[in-house]
Amino acid sequence: MRGRKWSFRKGRRGSRLRSALAFAAAPAALVLASAAPQAVLPSTTHEGVVSRVVDGDTFYLDGLETRIRLWGLDAPERNETGGRAATRALKEIAHGEFVACREVDRDRYNRIVGQCFLADGRDVAALMIASGAAKEYVRYSGGHYASVVAAD
Repeated sequence: MRGRKWSFRKGRRGSRLRSALAFAAAPAALVLASAAPQAVLPSTTHEGVVSRVVDGDTFYLDGLETRIRLWGLDAPERNETGGRAATRALKEIAHGEFVACREVDRDRYNRIVGQCFLADGRDVAALMIASGAAKEYVRYSGGHYASVVAAD
């Protein structure tokens, strides 16, 4: 029987019954695995001075090659209506300032998606939303900035 593959046909390395039992047990194993306590991984924090603002929701930190995209923020691109104003607003808020960003995810361009705070504790995305230069990206933030939006 060497070299033969598993098959559902009777007579090859197992029976239909054994295959059916294995198939039926798989969902139960998934339920048990999901009920197990998950290991809590420490979140990565990137800190530094904002050295360059790319657009209304993306910037570089001094000493970090990867761009940081602000989590929960939807700012117009530079070539769109309001794009230059959004870029200018982010420059006024964060350029040359020390920020701490908690990495939430990586996007399809491998940018760090992070929730970033100024040294005084203010949330950079909340400041951008409050300024009117950008909107909350509810699809990803889940309404985290709803109180900022309501205050407008």
